Amino acid sequence: KIVKGSGFREVTGYIIDSKKNARIIAHAGLFIEDVATITKAFEAQAGMNPKVSRPVGHIALGFSREDESRLTSRIMAEIALEYMGRMGIRNTQFFIARHFDKEHPHIHIAYNRIDNDGRTISDKNERLRSARICKELTLKYGLHMAKGKDHVKTERLREPDKTKYELYSLLKTEVRKAGNWKELIAGLNEKGVDVRFKYKGKSDEVQGIVFIMNGYSFSGSKIDRQFSYSKIDAALKTPPHSETQRQVAVPSEPAYQQEPHGNKLYSGSLGLFTPNPQPEQPEGYPDDYLRKKKKKKQRKIRW
Repeated sequence: KIVKGSGFREVTGYIIDSKKNARIIAHAGLFIEDVATITKAFEAQAGMNPKVSRPVGHIALGFSREDESRLTSRIMAEIALEYMGRMGIRNTQFFIARHFDKEHPHIHIAYNRIDNDGRTISDKNERLRSARICKELTLKYGLHMAKGKDHVKTERLREPDKTKYELYSLLKTEVRKAGNWKELIAGLNEKGVDVRFKYKGKSDEVQGIVFIMNGYSFSGSKIDRQFSYSKIDAALKTPPHSETQRQVAVPSEPAYQQEPHGNKLYSGSLGLFTPNPQPEQPEGYPDDYLRKKKKKKQRKIRW
């Protein structure tokens, strides 16, 4: 989770709250005494670039409960520092704290978006970069991969994330049930969800969609990529699976049968690679080819 803000006191107070059994496991450029001391140091450096309205950087990194026995504070600090380096969060003030108030291990990173030279640390595509880096580090350190949105414990979430995940579940169900946009909107309205479209300029061309629930609004792609306007539109226009199967012509006598692709995975340092075996050649193909080649060689040249 990535958050930007304007109040260093608020984020510092939240992270090192004694009720969360917080333990600072790494820091730089700060005197770690109390909330007031840390806040003053953050604010002094942020004053080097007053044009930035949200100089506070706050990132929470969660780990699987299954890895708890392996995750010492030292290892978590090492992972967090590598994460920060890959995200471009360098040459700046920060502290990293581990919390013990939940069933799964997690840490909080608070940092100054104004670095030690007064420059702003870029947040361009930070969520996409963060997702990629987290996956790479999970594989590198042999940790358990998250099981996806369907396994999130929504009862533990706070707003607006709670509503966001409720919308995810509703959309998964309603998009599958609906046959067109009218049916989808009607189904969502019954569940208390308002749907609005975003148009390109003053034209009638739809370029986005927004879902509103419990007073919170989210664009479709922010809920999940599969719920962008274009993805939903394509899904609504796709016939049901059984109907699609009936429409596909299956040849009565296939020339040959391709072997299914293997499922074996090869793990590398930064990802998984699936081999892509070549399909077997039709029976008799090599012999036919060699016979034709032999005939060409035996052909006599007439003058």
